Amino acid sequence: MKEITDIIEAYYKAIAEGKRMALATVVHVEGSSYRRPGARMLVTEDGQLTGAISGGCLEGDALRKALLAISQQTNKLVTYDTMDDDDDAKFGVQLGCNGIVHILFEPINIEKEIHPIILLERATRDRINAILVTIFSMTNRGNQPGTGMLLIDNDEYLVVENQFEKYLDTIIQDSETALNSEQSLFKTYTFEGNKLTAFIEFLKPPVSLVIVGAGNDAIPLVGMASLLGWTITVADGRINQATAQRFPLAHQVLVAKSNEVISQIPCDAQTVFVLMTHNYNYDLGVLREFMNSKNSIYIGSLGPKKKLERMLADLKDDGFEVTEEQISRIYGPVGLDIGAETSEEIALSVLAEIKAVLNKTPGTFLRDKTDVIHSRPILNIPALEKRKVQNLLSSSDEDVSGSCGIGPM
Repeated sequence: MKEITDIIEAYYKAIAEGKRMALATVVHVEGSSYRRPGARMLVTEDGQLTGAISGGCLEGDALRKALLAISQQTNKLVTYDTMDDDDDAKFGVQLGCNGIVHILFEPINIEKEIHPIILLERATRDRINAILVTIFSMTNRGNQPGTGMLLIDNDEYLVVENQFEKYLDTIIQDSETALNSEQSLFKTYTFEGNKLTAFIEFLKPPVSLVIVGAGNDAIPLVGMASLLGWTITVADGRINQATAQRFPLAHQVLVAKSNEVISQIPCDAQTVFVLMTHNYNYDLGVLREFMNSKNSIYIGSLGPKKKLERMLADLKDDGFEVTEEQISRIYGPVGLDIGAETSEEIALSVLAEIKAVLNKTPGTFLRDKTDVIHSRPILNIPALEKRKVQNLLSSSDEDVSGSCGIGPM
């Protein structure tokens, strides 16, 4: 979500400076790739890049393709292929790539009331789930409808006029399915004899991190969470600790009693809590309030396990019913076991655990996985004719073989 936020900010900056621009979106991947479908990059006509569509190996040529889309004011689908078995394959090996990446380039017409950036902006305006639909063609390179529909909460949708309206009735049901299942999916349709593929992308709001405790050890946690683009709230009962001056990267700093913290924070499935006040009674008070919340799936408790066990015992002694479901949402001691000792190392451990919990992964070593790193929806598409390209700089084709690592960045 941070990438989308950065792109929106860059979009308005480009408008203020009178620059034309194009949006590059990874719409499908076959095999291995550094970025997955949904990765985006905004390109301005003077070569400014915001976001990323690869680990750096595609951006150089993507800039040229984006400039071509801007010049021609036409959507373009470009295929980068690093799966060749001969000399070109060495570029994929060197960069860890061994796949086919399909990237859609869309010039942004700011005169239109609704265009791809406007849809992204609307998707991020509120803390809600949304579906963004991008339609492209693997068989007819001259027919690329692009990013054209946003579905919000099953009852509101925005659509690019004169571009997506004819597809709406067909894709709306699949979009609702993706929204309800909270999973992106691909669908292939036939419109007027043309086979088109829809990337139906599930978008969720950024993580809302509530740090209960404004001590010095909270500062690196705020800093690292800010790099991830998370929404950050710092809460504490100490007026001299919980200040905007101490936490300039936090979106909100609250001075509140322990039983007032949660009532001041909108809580949803992307809201997580970390208790780290080093004040037992304050942490206990917040924990009591959290146990009554049904939305958040994570609360981390800094400190030894005995502290958490004592808090739970005290709650039971006070007549509070502690269920197994409630305990399953509590992580204490907080963090993954990486041998962390310093505040910065602990912050890294905590954020890694939160990310693992939200993504429902065990947080183990990637080398021990027997499957691919990221699972992907299966999409059957027509085989593409592979063409050799000796030098990406001289290539104007939209199918590019062995592209990683060729050409200046």
